[in-house]
Amino acid sequence: MGFKIWLTLHYSDTWADPCHQIIPIQWQSADFDALTDSVYDYTQKVVNELKPDYIQIGNEINSGFLHPHGCISQNYLHFIKLLSAGIDAVRANNQQTKIIIHFAGVDGANWFFSKLSNLDFDIIGLSYYPIWHGKSLALLKKEMQDLGETFNKKIIIAETAYPFTLQWNDWTNNVVGLEEHLILPDFPATIDGQQNFVGQIRILCNEVECAMGFCYWGAELITWKGNQATDASAWENLALFDF
Repeated sequence: MGFKIWLTLHYSDTWADPCHQIIPIQWQSADFDALTDSVYDYTQKVVNELKPDYIQIGNEINSGFLHPHGCISQNYLHFIKLLSAGIDAVRANNQQTKIIIHFAGVDGANWFFSKLSNLDFDIIGLSYYPIWHGKSLALLKKEMQDLGETFNKKIIIAETAYPFTLQWNDWTNNVVGLEEHLILPDFPATIDGQQNFVGQIRILCNEVECAMGFCYWGAELITWKGNQATDASAWENLALFDF
């Protein structure tokens, strides 16, 4: 269809985020050198077989990845070596693939990317959810501008979302469910409020010179297991489809 592939490698058997960066079971008994080789080999295999246009080395790696070996606060040099292994695998196998390094939020982003100043990557990816990352779009815009200028990188909002309601359609507890999670009065939890939030993110990305655009995360995560399921979608009210 002519679409491009943007692929995120979590290097985990489950979701990876700032609080969860768990080594895959197959790699848990490996020593550090073997783990580094595994990152390279796995990344190389993915790049060669799927040929992504964009690839993230890790997902929301504020605290590092592949803990404890790649924990940035405890094993900074190991973190850099593991990240470099993934980057090197991409560069050696597909010069056209653009590399994204993904940080959740803007608080601490400048410090984080200053620690990566010697690494060869193309794009700074940021998550932005008002529930976790603050309710000021003006601050988000300023931080994006500052990051782009400081590090001479393109910026992309790698994840964002907003609710169209605070109601629910099953018995799974939703992540966003309170008015205190919203940006009020500008963006209420309505269909129009959701649309206006997305529109404002788009305008922001157009106004920031180094910004490439944004990704709406979880657009399809509707209720899917019946209206009494307790283990289904916690994102149903942030999807881009109504109940």
